[in-house]
Amino acid sequence: MTQTADDAADLLIVGAGAAGMMAAITAGRAGAKVLMLDGARTLGAKILVAGGGRCNVTHFQVSERDYAGSTPSQIRKVLQQFPVRDVVAFFEALGVELKREDTGKLFPTTDQARTVLNALLQACADAGVRILHPHRVDCVSWDASSQCFIAESASGNVSARRLLLASGGKALPKSGSDGAGYNFARTFGHSMTSQIVPALAPLLLAPGHWLLALSGLALDVELSLVLPSGAPFKFPAPQGAISVQGALLATHFGLSGPAALDISRHWTHARTIDPSVLLKVNWIPQHREDSLDAVFVASKGVSALNVLRPFAPERFARAILEVCAIDPNATLQQLPRERRLALVRALVAMHVVVTGDRGFTYAEATAGGVPLDEVDLTTMESKLQRGLYLAGEILDVDGRIGGFNFQWAWASGFSAGKSAAGVAVTSK
Repeated sequence: MTQTADDAADLLIVGAGAAGMMAAITAGRAGAKVLMLDGARTLGAKILVAGGGRCNVTHFQVSERDYAGSTPSQIRKVLQQFPVRDVVAFFEALGVELKREDTGKLFPTTDQARTVLNALLQACADAGVRILHPHRVDCVSWDASSQCFIAESASGNVSARRLLLASGGKALPKSGSDGAGYNFARTFGHSMTSQIVPALAPLLLAPGHWLLALSGLALDVELSLVLPSGAPFKFPAPQGAISVQGALLATHFGLSGPAALDISRHWTHARTIDPSVLLKVNWIPQHREDSLDAVFVASKGVSALNVLRPFAPERFARAILEVCAIDPNATLQQLPRERRLALVRALVAMHVVVTGDRGFTYAEATAGGVPLDEVDLTTMESKLQRGLYLAGEILDVDGRIGGFNFQWAWASGFSAGKSAAGVAVTSK
């Protein structure tokens, strides 16, 4: 049976992930009666697996430049409402001390994601938030006669004056974010971006590719997107050309590590514009062709393998020399100029054919969703349905690896919870 408006919550939240819990805590503290529903088998599953089980809560320095999707100015407006310093203070007040690592990522000092999840759940309880779990919502609607939103499920129907969708995107579906929230948003007239694709996803190489034999090897590289001609691939403004730096991990299926994950969503979008797009890898990012060639020319009798030792692990050096058909014991001065330059290009401008990505099952985020144009960015309230709020990954915002997607969840969840609670409480 559907609850009546009298015994229902002020605010109904669908999704008990990072954005949903932040919204629930914020609204509950403001005095609203909050009911949160989540259908996943494990509550807070994404939080528990984030950062290798340590939960990369945020990054010490966050700006709109760390995100893709909706426009930078729109993203900045939301981020400014709950910046990193406020997130740090929020968790410290919950007893979760954060530490900054060399990468700028902030982790709990316990190195346990469970610390973060337990603190959020306790904060929900302290704020009077009720959580129904597992409680998978099948559909949502607005009932004009009762002036309530209704969430229907096999477990029973519930209603509330206000509804907040924090049901995530499609990444890591076993955590509960299987894209159902998009249909909920469409119920109220919201559109979706033309593409909803995996972000922060490992990339695939063709079987037999020489890099597959280097599984487990990690190098700091620079990645960019190019056309077969070698010209940089450029997205329409304001994005333009894309280049990322970071660790690249060779795996048995292809490429992973921060650099591959960061460029994956850009590669996916680029190939819809031009299927011939290639990944360019600079294995020695401190060099370009002219500077590396100068090093080779000045090597004076040193073997090719020894010349490469300062720049790369021997396992990689031997592999790339084999790819270029160069004897590791030969001196680079002995090589014809064209063969030497071919090695230079292989090291600083190698073109790699990516065949795909590992999909939403292994992706850490979703690219695409409800456009921010359809949301009031100061309140996260829908412009199409009064009393409806949206937060987190359901929106067309995705950040690079390093805690940025959590920061978006905290900021958008805080704004939505604060606004929804204010309206809900004063409208009684």
